Amino acid sequence: MKVLEDNVSGGHVVVAPDKFKGSASATTVAAALSGGLRAVTSRRVVAFPIADGGEGTVDMMVNTGFEPVTCTVPGPLQRPVTATYALRGRTAVIEAASAAGLGLLEQSGPTPTTARTTTTVGVGALLCDALGHGVDRVVIGVGGSATTDGGAGLLVGLGARLLDEHGDQLYPCGADLQHVREVDLDAIDHRLRGVDLVVACDVDNPLTGPHGAAVVYGPQKGADPDTVRMLEHALTHWADAVAGRCGRDVRHDPGMGAAGGMAFAMAAALGARLTPGIDLLLELGGFPAVIDGAALVVVGEGSLDTQSLHGKGPIGVARNARAHGVPVVAVAGRSSVGAADLRTAGIDAVYTLAALESDELSSMLNAVPLLRRIGSDIAHDRLEVAAPRHT
Repeated sequence: MKVLEDNVSGGHVVVAPDKFKGSASATTVAAALSGGLRAVTSRRVVAFPIADGGEGTVDMMVNTGFEPVTCTVPGPLQRPVTATYALRGRTAVIEAASAAGLGLLEQSGPTPTTARTTTTVGVGALLCDALGHGVDRVVIGVGGSATTDGGAGLLVGLGARLLDEHGDQLYPCGADLQHVREVDLDAIDHRLRGVDLVVACDVDNPLTGPHGAAVVYGPQKGADPDTVRMLEHALTHWADAVAGRCGRDVRHDPGMGAAGGMAFAMAAALGARLTPGIDLLLELGGFPAVIDGAALVVVGEGSLDTQSLHGKGPIGVARNARAHGVPVVAVAGRSSVGAADLRTAGIDAVYTLAALESDELSSMLNAVPLLRRIGSDIAHDRLEVAAPRHT
């Protein structure tokens, strides 16, 4: 965590943005905004880049004191990838996207073929590696996956076997789920016993149905209409097979569709619990101590829209700040959220890159200098009127 000390009395400023997707990482955004603030104010500025379970989650934890652990695991197309998770004491934080993310696909990106054949085996391998460090709590952030395998790959990575009607072992991808006749969990890694397995999840989609993993998220992962229908059928069959093996059916529970059903497999077969990603990560990262005594919190993400209001990172930070009585302003590439909704979310004002540069491509290419300028604007506009809080 980067902290600039000063000798000024009164509250400090916390800069806690998420990434600006396609333009700048959360760390880069925080550094640029902090630079602009420091050019104007002599208050202490604390950069606290955030993530809510997707890309950047491990970086967030490392920035707050966790140690990085790197290993080689199968990627979403089974080619080896180097992935990093975060470890502190007996807690590990895994970013599923580091082993099964959209960014790990070939240059052509997601296609109907990858939508059918990607797997989460590598996420299971990461979990096995973490178990080797004697952890008793594992948090898995499930955002940004390229997969719709119902979490079957993760189970196989932990030792499970998926068998067809002939007793032959199946490849754990979305397309093959429709052929599963037996889910053999007998060889699941015994070190999972007694481990608190937590899914950091900010969506409430079920596994199947019109709001499920295949229908809602499949197209983002390359699925055309025929592939969506096939994946929906396969996930339904998979849910039947898992329910038959585990004795309970959770397919319709909120959040089971996260990461193409990865959350479903962890909950149904491993007893994992789901929790809002940003709240848990803020707690693990020590955000309550960071915000104590603050005069202002600056949040941000690339697009502030109606989706943001449903528990995404910046809104989670704003909610925490409001609970501590600290005012919040947001920075975004663009914003389509009305003033009333912003106030309800705990945000007093929004500064956008679009207001400074209307051309979207130019705004993205020049995000860093624009963010620095906005940081300075926030200092000029807000710090004089934001009443310092003393501890």
